[in-house]
Amino acid sequence: MSNSRFSSSLLPVLLAALAVGLGACATSDPDMISRDNVQTMSQVQDGVVLSVRKVTVDGSQSGVGAVVGGVVGAIGGAAGSGIQRESQVLGVLGAVAGAAAGNAAERLVTKEEAIEILVQLKGGERRAIVQAKGAQIFEPGDPVIIVTTGNKVRVTKAPK
Repeated sequence: MSNSRFSSSLLPVLLAALAVGLGACATSDPDMISRDNVQTMSQVQDGVVLSVRKVTVDGSQSGVGAVVGGVVGAIGGAAGSGIQRESQVLGVLGAVAGAAAGNAAERLVTKEEAIEILVQLKGGERRAIVQAKGAQIFEPGDPVIIVTTGNKVRVTKAPK
């Protein structure tokens, strides 16, 4: 009985911790520079914004949500019966359901709203860049700079 009470009170706490932990990982903020990019030379190209549209970046499926959900589900399921055989079956069913729920939760908390910016470069070429919404608001006609560091690209307004 105490195991059932323990697991049912622990479940919301573990799921909340999962959501907070995964949510903290879900950023591609163009105003946040990675420590690896500090003191690194970047390629810079001038351009003009042609269009901007809102997009949604699909959430990740790293497996963390499924693992945590599976463990929580197994603990909760196993605590659902005092009979060993039933407890084992409920534990397996709880693990499967928990893994599916944890995976869905991970995708949900790591999904983010972003923008796709279509830019025409000085030479006439066009580039489309998807990045998270940052502090800057882009409008067609805005002069911008495309900053490329390694395989990461971001758009920022050109200095006046």
